[in-house]
Amino acid sequence: MIEDAIKQGKIKPGGTFVEASSGNTGLGIAMIAKHRGYKSKIFVSESCSEEKISLLRAAGAAIEICDNSNGLTDFYSTQFRAQAYAANHPNAYFTNQYYNAANIKAHYRTTGPEIWTQTDHQVTHFIAGVGTGGSISGVGRFLKERNENIQILGVEPEGSILSQFLETGMLPEASCPFDPIEGIGRTFVPGSFDALAVDRIMQVSSEDSITAALSYKNRTGFLSGFSSAALLASLEKYHKQMELNPQHVVVLLFMDHGSRYLSKLYDRKISSENIISKTI
Repeated sequence: MIEDAIKQGKIKPGGTFVEASSGNTGLGIAMIAKHRGYKSKIFVSESCSEEKISLLRAAGAAIEICDNSNGLTDFYSTQFRAQAYAANHPNAYFTNQYYNAANIKAHYRTTGPEIWTQTDHQVTHFIAGVGTGGSISGVGRFLKERNENIQILGVEPEGSILSQFLETGMLPEASCPFDPIEGIGRTFVPGSFDALAVDRIMQVSSEDSITAALSYKNRTGFLSGFSSAALLASLEKYHKQMELNPQHVVVLLFMDHGSRYLSKLYDRKISSENIISKTI
């Protein structure tokens, strides 16, 4: 997205890249922007972990905390505030990962081919969390072009609307808060989500994701991030429906590392009830 903006002259040297992010994409933008001599301003929701906010600041980003991430129609959302900031400040560019075609193209050109090559063309299932939809859409397009039988499976929190949209082509009549799993889940359909590239979206709870993260840590010593733990929870919940067998090659795309969620997932002083009670 940054390369595309620079190449097309959408931002001048020394300008500011602006994004609405749960923190992960924001961190990537902040690091690349700083490396190339640009500034960055990242709008995050109040549910963003303190670890990610600290990392963003360490990468040189200016931070603004917003009430939610409910899309461009909500005045208090990260997306609305980011767009408004870019529109009202000179030489500021809103990368807009939720509606930027370069989001999908990046994963079509890089992540998809990497998975195809590293599995020796044997991948049968690809599972990823769905936030903007860019990762799963780009990878899904690439892999489906190689083998249309590969299953492209998304994961979102309970209460998010994308699974219903994928199944029916329609949105719920009324939106409601969904389980807070940072980085995934939406109350709107992002432009970066290609429903034709995805076979199914599975829903998991925050509580199950926390349980999966702790269980995985105890078994392996690896700290998975919040949305990564949601993928583990989806395997636990849906593996029979997926009819997995030892011949299948299943790829899970972990978007985040547990070091960014120590206070939310691994600090025993914080209970599951406290985490779940927070709103996106």
